[in-house]
Amino acid sequence: MRLTNLCSGVLIATAVVVAASSASGQTLTLAHAKQIAATAAAEAKRRNAPGSAIAIADAGGHLLYLERLDGTFPAAATVSAEKARTAAIFQKPTSDFEDAIKGGRNALLGVAVMTPLQGGVPIRLGNTVVGAIGVSGAASAQQDNEIATAAAAAPAE
Repeated sequence: MRLTNLCSGVLIATAVVVAASSASGQTLTLAHAKQIAATAAAEAKRRNAPGSAIAIADAGGHLLYLERLDGTFPAAATVSAEKARTAAIFQKPTSDFEDAIKGGRNALLGVAVMTPLQGGVPIRLGNTVVGAIGVSGAASAQQDNEIATAAAAAPAE
């Protein structure tokens, strides 16, 4: 019953997020998603990351764009997409969830629609979350997070 209520709550929250971004007229376009991914790829190379998978999701957590750089292990593509989805639907960095679990909030591990690993960061246009980026496969979780944060902060062209 609790899981059903939790899942229902997440679905309602997702619908509210999508409705809010649509109502404000601000959405994440494919062109902007590709630009953010290119910024992340350049940042990964600048930081000498051994690889990176870069996923961009819309405000509802749906995958818009995915790129796996040469040399990146295959599972990183799935992990990056899940990080992006989590950051989008909860409108907060995935590092917040990882930190909460490290701090003892182990109950968060029961939330099936959440990936509590560093590297997922919301993408904002003004004050509106329009999507998120997820990065996986760099040298460390911290490097995943740094790459995602730098790319999410890049201005839209």
